[in-house]
Amino acid sequence: MKILLLEDDTVLADILVDFLEEEYEVTHTYSMKKALLLSEENSYDLYIFDINVADGDGITLLKNIRSFSDNTPTIFITAFSDTKYLKDAFESGANDFIKKPFDLEELTQRVDNIKRHFGLDLIIHLASSIVFNIENKTVKNIDKNYSLSVKESALLHYLYKNRNRVVSVNELLQNLWDYNEMPSDDAVRTIIKQLRKYIGKEHIVNIRSEGYTFE
Repeated sequence: MKILLLEDDTVLADILVDFLEEEYEVTHTYSMKKALLLSEENSYDLYIFDINVADGDGITLLKNIRSFSDNTPTIFITAFSDTKYLKDAFESGANDFIKKPFDLEELTQRVDNIKRHFGLDLIIHLASSIVFNIENKTVKNIDKNYSLSVKESALLHYLYKNRNRVVSVNELLQNLWDYNEMPSDDAVRTIIKQLRKYIGKEHIVNIRSEGYTFE
């Protein structure tokens, strides 16, 4: 799992990077502007943002990121106890927060909760008889095993992570392909058709004129 960490407290940043890198791939920056650039250039599974940094704030950063249809789950780190900041944080699209000072075990629990909720573990049970192995890019459906292409795996994972809403074709194109290699809408439809053969039509539903949703 890849994490983008925005934290400008050098001591805390070093502690968090050392701790998180025991299990995850971590990219750290002290700058809000740099974090925005990194989010545009790379794909991450989780954002951990401090609300208050030297060149801006995590809430504004997340609003900008969400405006580009980037729904990567986000945990805010904050020293604020004012409920206004927490309200603003969640309204900007945050999924959780952790208040300074905190124990590293608390951070572990919050990250694990995000992983469970957004399907970021390597093994995902898509349904009672369907298992999706993200690392190996395979789907096991009852007694059949299917090997997925890179894009099939990425698209299935994206739909699953966003299973509580309808995902448009344009959003899939923007988030799963680089700008200079972006294909036509037909590429998405072809992948969807193939995935339905693996897991069943009932799990990837077409919402007419809107997109797809995982059920």
